[in-house]
Amino acid sequence: MERNDVQSFIKRLQDLDKRIDDESDPDELLRELNNIVEEISTDVELDITRKSISTTLKFINKSSNPDPDFATEGSSGFDLRANLSKDQIINEHSVVSIPTGIYVEVDPGLEVQIRSRSGLADNANLFVLNSPGTVDSDYRGEIKIILANFSDTPRTIKNGERIAQAVVCPVYGAGRLNMVKVDNLSETKRNSGGFGHTGKT
Repeated sequence: MERNDVQSFIKRLQDLDKRIDDESDPDELLRELNNIVEEISTDVELDITRKSISTTLKFINKSSNPDPDFATEGSSGFDLRANLSKDQIINEHSVVSIPTGIYVEVDPGLEVQIRSRSGLADNANLFVLNSPGTVDSDYRGEIKIILANFSDTPRTIKNGERIAQAVVCPVYGAGRLNMVKVDNLSETKRNSGGFGHTGKT
């Protein structure tokens, strides 16, 4: 909760307190008090939620492009841009590794997933080949994007062009996942039914 919010709540409570001595309707005062308490509770809950799920991602930007950022408030991933000295041509049905100039330090228990941008996939048939790619918590090298051109036309990538998006996700890796070797697994109705087991409809 911001300082201004706290001050606003205090002022509203003080105003309410002054009106108690007047001949105000007690039910109305109680309703106002309940509203204030409810707003405070909601703001505190939001603060607790934000703090409990927030984390820090340290990064170095060695490119001339803007720092990674989220396009909108509701974006899950931040954009990664091509860091090129000249245009990069990706021939039809070819794969190219494109540098970004971005280096990250991921906390243990997290990974950065590299995913295709829907605009590039839809408009140019360019996809992150190993999507989602994984940046492990112990990797300190440059993030490079493996772009595949699935179209029948060569595509050109320019310096600064947004070529992928990165999403930070929790993972159970070494030290966090307890792997237990057993002789049998519990049975389910599906059991070993695999690809296409549930049908096409």
